Order: sequence, then structure tokens, then C-alpha cells
Amino acid sequence: MQITNGTLVMVVDGAKMLLFKNDGDAKYPFLKTLAHEEIANPSTSDQGSDTPGRAFSSSDGRRSSYSETDWHRQAQERFAAEAEAALERIATQEDCGIIVIAAPRTLGELRKHYGAKVKNQLLAEIPKDLTGHVTDDIVQAIAAYTP
Repeated sequence: MQITNGTLVMVVDGAKMLLFKNDGDAKYPFLKTLAHEEIANPSTSDQGSDTPGRAFSSSDGRRSSYSETDWHRQAQERFAAEAEAALERIATQEDCGIIVIAAPRTLGELRKHYGAKVKNQLLAEIPKDLTGHVTDDIVQAIAAYTP
């Protein structure tokens, strides 16, 4: 897939978001960084040490427990919603195509929050975690993508 000049490319996982704009052309893309955001998201065991709650049934005396809260995953889901909101803000200012590259779980969370502007401008969704890669790897992943 080739990306034209002005295309927005968002690369995101559960804790890091990179937003680029293609300042090159379709043959020689050059990804210019528009936004970079990262959160510190320690594991659940580091975020909360409380044990899960218990429930008691008054009719038969049985006990059951609630599942433990996954604070790490909740933070990742909140971050995905915030990343989509940032993309929506930029998409309202720019009238161009959008490519989203995200870890598969994060991509699923992003889809829940897509606004009308992003949905209309979306060219491709690539389910890969490329936040720790250089821009050349991102450009190669886009070039190798076939809808």
C-alpha cells in the first residue's frame, strides 16, 4: 500500500502512542512526528495489593470470591481511548487519510472509540505492535500491507 502526502499514521500499543504525518510522497514516504505520548503502566501486582472481595450467600451459606481487578489492562484501555481522542482532534483539523497500526488487543479497543471523522478517513488498520521500531520499519509494514 502506498501512502500519499499528508496521510496520518498512528502507531499505538497499550502504553505508547506515536502520531506521524507523511511529508514525503507515495514513492518516498517521510514520516514526520506530530505527537508522542507514553505512560508508565506498572504490572497489576505493583499497582494494587488488595485481595479480591468475597460474597456470602445468606440462603445456603456458600462463599464465593470476585475476580481480581486487572489495573494494568484498565490503564491500557484508558490509554487507547485517549490515543483515539487525540487522533480525532487532529483528524478534524486535517482532511487526509488515516492509517492505524496497533497491537491487536489495542486495535480492538481503539475500534470501540472511533469517531465519525476517523471512520470516514480511515484507510487501513494494521494489527502489529511497532511502537518500539524505527520509522523505516513502519513504512515497510505499510508498504507490505494489502487490504
